[in-house]
Amino acid sequence: MALNEETVRETLKSVIDPELFVNIVDLGLIYVVDISAREDGKHDVVIDMTMTSPMCPAGPQLISQSKSCVGALEEVEEVEVKVVMDPPWTPDMMTDDARDQLGIF
Repeated sequence: MALNEETVRETLKSVIDPELFVNIVDLGLIYVVDISAREDGKHDVVIDMTMTSPMCPAGPQLISQSKSCVGALEEVEEVEVKVVMDPPWTPDMMTDDARDQLGIF
């Protein structure tokens, strides 16, 4: 089966922000998922993600967990997580589910 962005994003939903208790996809922290096929049939995945703030204390934990969960996918060989701050994250980037979970209307 070919790996796709939807599969990677669904997998990343297992990574929960330890301060907000909402997954990083619904928080809007995942900007880009770039998948490239390798000759051996595996894939390399590059993820551009942001943090809710530049000095987010959970940053290293979120990066590590993102690499681990995507790297555990059978089709994945390498995972790179790049932290980007442009555009800056705002609560507008959250899904309706995340807003409901946090009580933001």
